[in-house]
Amino acid sequence: MSTDMRLGIDLDGVVANFIKGWMLRYNLEFGAQLKEDQVDHWDAAGDLTHFTDLSDFWQWAGASGNGATVFRNLEPYPGAISSLRQLAECHDIVILTMKGDWAAPDTFAWLADNRIPTREVHMLRDKWKVDCDIYLDDSPFAVPALVSNQPDAIVCRYVRPWNEPVEGAVDIYDWD
Repeated sequence: MSTDMRLGIDLDGVVANFIKGWMLRYNLEFGAQLKEDQVDHWDAAGDLTHFTDLSDFWQWAGASGNGATVFRNLEPYPGAISSLRQLAECHDIVILTMKGDWAAPDTFAWLADNRIPTREVHMLRDKWKVDCDIYLDDSPFAVPALVSNQPDAIVCRYVRPWNEPVEGAVDIYDWD
């Protein structure tokens, strides 16, 4: 029985723990004591750090640490990689992530290092432009856009403190 579906999976906040990753680096470099539970909204990095605005934060995230970006060494969430491998046995994993060009090399290296089972990666803002049967995302901007622009797909909101319920989206709390 073939049940191949295209599963559009976001990376940061869903598969990779971006919050923990940037906080570990920030705490080490600046002697701070930031903790993950302090993040309760989408652009919290701008409020929790010393950077004057988010563009300064992103400049630091892209240039810090021996040439590697903050995306290079993120820790996967528990169960994420094993679940993706299991899903890939019957379905196509399509990675949909919103990143600038500067983050592409480290993102591809991270995918390879973690042996993410995909042959298709898209780095774009409008994730709804890539047709999938099911989407999984944590962005408070991407989830409503997916629901609105992909009405025949199942859109799943990975529940995080920085997003709110979206009518038409299915809430997901963990990889189990």
